[in-house]
Amino acid sequence: MRALDAGILVCGECHRLEYLCEGEVQHCSRCGSRLHMRRPNSIARTWALLITAAVLYIPANLLPIMTINFFGNGAPATIMGGVLELIHADMLPIAFVVFVASILVPTFKLVGIALLLYSVQRHQPMSARQRILMYRFIEWIGRWSMLDIFVIAILVALVNFGNIASIQAAPGAIAFCCVVVLTMLAAVMFDPRLIWDNTDAENEEDGRAELQSNKAQD
Repeated sequence: MRALDAGILVCGECHRLEYLCEGEVQHCSRCGSRLHMRRPNSIARTWALLITAAVLYIPANLLPIMTINFFGNGAPATIMGGVLELIHADMLPIAFVVFVASILVPTFKLVGIALLLYSVQRHQPMSARQRILMYRFIEWIGRWSMLDIFVIAILVALVNFGNIASIQAAPGAIAFCCVVVLTMLAAVMFDPRLIWDNTDAENEEDGRAELQSNKAQD
């Protein structure tokens, strides 16, 4: 049974429980935020953020993310190029961390949120437990996507010795940062309660189909 079925609303800001009053615009008695049964236009807004992140994901991987100069010589490097350089330098653990945080995690977030949206909209055969576990994992793993940006920011601040050695951020870093922020916003914008709404609707449809089948057999 859902809280909505019992006439209870949850504040999206402070999570206070309020009783539903039909036909009235309600506000939270604690923080004053407007109360909604579900986040308005959650699916449409999540799709918009996700598609924008997917478009920016292309230049984030194709454009150089930073330029490393040693004694006046240096060349810009993409994310994958940096991973390969770390492998060639026998820094396999660091290369693995960068590959996971900068390539696997953003890709998983894009695909995972898209699967959640598609399964909710199209009533795909995926259990509510699978969907909510995927959603919680996406929320948890999202913070680690910024690891590459943090590393670049620290290196740019620390390694600045003129012509001897310097590191500069490149346009790919901006695109990658936008991808991370947009996917985090998409995960926040998605209302996980839609998963349970979708599951209840599927159970009702299955119940009706089973009832009709029993009647036909009788």
